[in-house]
Order: sequence, then C-alpha cells, then structure tokens
Amino acid sequence: MSEIKDYKDLLIWQKGIQIVKAVYLCFGSFPKDEIFGLQSQMKRSAVSVPSNIAEGWGRDSTQSYLQFLRVSRGSLMELETQLIIAKELNYIEDLKFTEISGLITEESKMLNAFIKTLSK
Repeated sequence: MSEIKDYKDLLIWQKGIQIVKAVYLCFGSFPKDEIFGLQSQMKRSAVSVPSNIAEGWGRDSTQSYLQFLRVSRGSLMELETQLIIAKELNYIEDLKFTEISGLITEESKMLNAFIKTLSK
C-alpha cells in the first residue's frame, strides 16, 4: 500500500469522486422540471461526500476530521434516499440505480471503517 500524502490518496475520497461522476451522468431521463428539485439535491449531496472528506483532512485535529467524516456519511445516506426516490418515480434506469447504489454501499462501508479506526 502506498503512503497517504494528502486527501486525494484516500480511497474514500476517490470513491466519492466516482459517485459524483455517476450521479451527474444519471440525469438524462429526469424530467426538466426536476432540474432545480430532486436533481439539484442529488448533485449537492453527492458533491458533499468527497468535499467533506477533503475539508476534514485540512482540519487540525482528529476529532474535527471525524466530524467532517460523519457529515460526509450523512450526505451519503441523504443521497441514497434521494436515489431511491428517483427510482420510485421512474426517473432513473435500473442499471444506473444498481450502479450508484453499489458505489454508495462500498463508500458507506469504507467510511464506517475509517471512522471506527480514527475513533480508537
């Protein structure tokens, strides 16, 4: 395993970026009137995940970093809920839903493990 020099080396940050890209690419089948509704909320939630990982990295204490990781985890759960809503409204294709759900599950497991490790 290579040395972690900054937040961009963290797998949780890298996975977060993958989630952002997947979310941004899923909006082709959304109705136009959702641009400022659910679509906008999903973008904000997705972007919040890696952004809080990065912001927390720049803080001066482990406790502060943990708080940002928890915010990131909360944003991830918010995104998951919004994704389910989009699926229930038939705004998103099954394949895209499965892809993004899988990424969210992976990120959630990694975030939980990282939070647990830093909390010791």
